[in-house]
Amino acid sequence: MTNRPGDWELAVRVPDRVEVRSTVPHGAVVAVIGPNGAGKSSLVHALAGLIPAEGQLVRDGTDLFAVPVQERGVGLVFQDRRLFPHLSALENVAFGLRARGVATHEARDTAQEWLERLGIGDLAARRPDRLSGGQAQRVALARALVGRPDLLLLDEPFTGLDVGVAATLRIELGQHLAQFGGTTFLVTHDAIDALTLADHVLVLDAGRVVQEGTPAEVAARPRTEHAARLVGLNVVRDAAMLRAFPPSAVVVSVSPTAPDVSARHRWRGRVRSAAPHGDAIRLQTEVDPRDGDPRTLIADVTPAATRELDLVAGRAVWLTVKETAVTVYPAATEAAPGADRPAQDG
Repeated sequence: MTNRPGDWELAVRVPDRVEVRSTVPHGAVVAVIGPNGAGKSSLVHALAGLIPAEGQLVRDGTDLFAVPVQERGVGLVFQDRRLFPHLSALENVAFGLRARGVATHEARDTAQEWLERLGIGDLAARRPDRLSGGQAQRVALARALVGRPDLLLLDEPFTGLDVGVAATLRIELGQHLAQFGGTTFLVTHDAIDALTLADHVLVLDAGRVVQEGTPAEVAARPRTEHAARLVGLNVVRDAAMLRAFPPSAVVVSVSPTAPDVSARHRWRGRVRSAAPHGDAIRLQTEVDPRDGDPRTLIADVTPAATRELDLVAGRAVWLTVKETAVTVYPAATEAAPGADRPAQDG
């Protein structure tokens, strides 16, 4: 990525957890994805100054790591919201402003404005235990945004929310982020977040950046199995190359011997689960380890085929893919030396 004035130069190390180097466009929404233990939460907590970290976070000559935590201009939303239980929604949102010396009446007026923006102005007097999960998350977002931070850190903000509530909140958050002048880091396990909210994606694995780019670039050529699964692709490692193919390209059969077909790629496996996915049934299958990588594959089949072949959990199957359906590209390389051990958090 070409460095531009105003971009963030990021070099952060949390010993034994994460080491990340990247140039992040100012004003972008950066989705941080990766498997459990990749270091995602460690990264955002280090940026917020909540855990000891080494390195730099520089923009326009100013290193935020050299600035006292309370003066960094960072807004943070945790997975579990962490609202003050003894304060009303209004006072939760006003708390940060008052802590910085803003007059009480001004802080409350500004907090009320943000509650109104997020559609919960009428809940200002309620304490957290009288709010639904979606309402509480809106309060947490208002509290993070009320100080107009330069850096907004969202650590899996839709975790634990009903699917419908999360979908609505995702749309609302996208609207607010479009008007937000700062830079956002969004930790997520959901491809929808990365593809619909983000301008830039960081893929972490074992505490390191293994891929970064636009959502379209990462979705087209994911360089880790986790990223491939996130965007709904299968990926097979072959030495220094990756072979990716969609679930719709996988042909499922139940013959006791290898099918006599021209398909170059064949695996033995068992159905682990079957669930509706759009107009198809998506099979999660576990592949016989004697057949090498991958350990799991996903396949989309018709409901009729599911019934005809009795594709239920435990059913032995053959999975085949034609070479013409496969995209081949280089596998990930380690972008930075760093964590000697796998990270211990998300």
